[in-house]
Amino acid sequence: MSNGETIYVDGRDMIMGRLASRVAKMLLEGKRVVVLYAEDIVVTGTSKRSIMEKFYKRLRLRSNVNPRRHGPFIPRSPEGIFRRVVRGMLPRRKPKGKEAYRRLRVYRGNPENIPSERLVVFEDARRRKFNPYPYMYLKEIARLIGWIPVEERVRRWVSSE
Repeated sequence: MSNGETIYVDGRDMIMGRLASRVAKMLLEGKRVVVLYAEDIVVTGTSKRSIMEKFYKRLRLRSNVNPRRHGPFIPRSPEGIFRRVVRGMLPRRKPKGKEAYRRLRVYRGNPENIPSERLVVFEDARRRKFNPYPYMYLKEIARLIGWIPVEERVRRWVSSE
């Protein structure tokens, strides 16, 4: 394994699958990866309806035994969705995959206040401005499948009192 250097990745306007494959590769090389601005990662498809249909299809999966206890457990937050995509690209049941997955951190926004000069941007994963394919941001998808940001939940709770 390589040294434990930390790489800070800027997720704004990055295509989710391409970014996830680059992140998974770095994790398997032994690096710690912190992905910032997960809510601004982009998912592309043939139409917005087709993008959402994939997420809705996953939500309809149920266990016959006891869905609350036996899953499947579907992440609904933007950072959870991205972590699950990266997990699918790692050999997570092998020791090296488990260790790699533990080195991944994903955040909405920039909580550690990392200067923009230190953020890594992958040009091959960036969404092209004049691409004819429709896209959706992870924050839009997350809201449509039932995610409510913590800030909004707190605001609702305070206003109800």
